[in-house]
Amino acid sequence: MNPTDSEYRFRINKAQDYIERNLEKQISLEELAEVANFSKFHFNRIFKSLVGETPFQFITRLRMQRGVNLLCANQYRPIHQIASECGYTDHTIFTRTFRQFYGCSPTAWRNSKINLDKCKNDLDESNNRRVFSNTGKTQKIVEPYLCTETKSFKWQSNMEICKGVEVMNLPKMTVVYVRHTGPYKGNSKLFESLWNKICTWAGPRGLFAQPDLKSLVVYHDDPKIASEDKLRMSICLTAPDDIKTDGDIGKMEIAGGTYAVAHFEIDATQFEQAWDWVYSKWLPSSGYQPDENQCFELYPQAPENGRFTVDICIPVRPL
Repeated sequence: MNPTDSEYRFRINKAQDYIERNLEKQISLEELAEVANFSKFHFNRIFKSLVGETPFQFITRLRMQRGVNLLCANQYRPIHQIASECGYTDHTIFTRTFRQFYGCSPTAWRNSKINLDKCKNDLDESNNRRVFSNTGKTQKIVEPYLCTETKSFKWQSNMEICKGVEVMNLPKMTVVYVRHTGPYKGNSKLFESLWNKICTWAGPRGLFAQPDLKSLVVYHDDPKIASEDKLRMSICLTAPDDIKTDGDIGKMEIAGGTYAVAHFEIDATQFEQAWDWVYSKWLPSSGYQPDENQCFELYPQAPENGRFTVDICIPVRPL
């Protein structure tokens, strides 16, 4: 990638980050062009050439993804409230756009999702009864307990790769990142290339001397909703707030707040299984629901012998 391409990508990434932080607001082409430091007369064409969709299409797709996530997490929230949180002042426009994307109304989609989840839960409970029939009792997937040291509830798990879950307040983090758009599942060479790129940039700038350096992977899109060619993923390192970035390296803020932090020790083939476990097993029994901020993976230590120690961090709030 030549320097001009790199600078263009840097500016478009800034515009994407701005959109993601402000989905509930009305966003004009002029303000996006200003964020990206392009002329408003050329910004639309530049954005489309690099992203594959216009700013309007990108904003709409992210709003629809947020709508799906809110419908999943909020069984009784009125549709007009969800529409407002997705940036629509008129819920009929939200409903019409949702139908164009998913082929049904938000209400119909939520009802079908609730029925599907109920069937899955019934099947899981049936399978658990069969697995543990030898003991005459059903073991729980997650079991809460009071931690006297932290004065908080934690959850222990009988899932072999999960070492427990806790709900905690995480501080906001400024991170530098290199971003990939497109398929990434199972592509170890891609992840290695991205980590090499961010580390090569960070080393000469002294980031590895930080006493509290953290490494993260942020997934901006739900792979069960977005098409593979639109999936965005950012490899990140924490950095000082005032750090300057350029080229392929961007900067963004990870919001602080309440997160469910699930601790795993897994190999490269088990990441999807770990994420699915948190959403399908832990969340429904926890008393929490997902909140609006970004999910991410936090790596407290380097991989060893092909195994990864990783914390899956999901923003949550009480049901």
